[in-house]
Amino acid sequence: MADTAIKVHVQDLHKSYGNTEVLKGLNLDVKNNEVVCMIGPSGSGKSTFLRCLTDLEVPSKGQIVINGYDLSDAKTNIDLVRENIGMVFQHFNLFPNMNVLQNITLAPIQLKKMTPAKAEKTARDLLDQVGLADKATALPTALSGGQQQRVAIARALAMHPKIMLFDEPTSALDPEMVGDVLDVMKQLARDGMTMIVVTHEMGFAKEVADRVVFMADGLIRESGAPKDIFEHPQNPRLQDFLNKVINV
Repeated sequence: MADTAIKVHVQDLHKSYGNTEVLKGLNLDVKNNEVVCMIGPSGSGKSTFLRCLTDLEVPSKGQIVINGYDLSDAKTNIDLVRENIGMVFQHFNLFPNMNVLQNITLAPIQLKKMTPAKAEKTARDLLDQVGLADKATALPTALSGGQQQRVAIARALAMHPKIMLFDEPTSALDPEMVGDVLDVMKQLARDGMTMIVVTHEMGFAKEVADRVVFMADGLIRESGAPKDIFEHPQNPRLQDFLNKVINV
């Protein structure tokens, strides 16, 4: 692609399951260091969109280019593309039989052939970054949900990704645990990480996003700066959504 500042390029993206069309023609570009928050009602296709970006779901139609690699090109090494994308899900997916340090070092050692010593140093640095330096030898079952999610973020960062994808990372957490996870994500944004965040946390989207994208019924209905989206929504579907979730 000519514009090297574009990290994610999506054109006319469709995804169907049988006769059900979940994504109905999405177009989106995400620039380097940009934070894009995707909001919208449940079932609008936001999570499916993120899964298409990592080829966990194969699009029915359309083009996705990540870090310059076209996912639809048979010559593209999908595993190599995935190594440069960190993804954090609603549920933490930590290996329960491994301690925190082992969870974080497994992929760098096996996939990036990092030495165990270097992988452990990276992991400990990341645990310090997410406020869990004292939990290195703990098993996931000994951690709260918020702590497990911060470990999951550290695990994703251990691969030194160029893009981070977050799929409603706080939706499975108790309310008092949400803030710690959002604080880690805010710091990543301040550090310049390119991020696409599917979220129901409107306050986070207002504060951190460079751009907010509103999805409904498998389409991007409106996109713009947080101030425009939250204070001057144009699309009736967006207006109705905001009236239900926040006071505008």
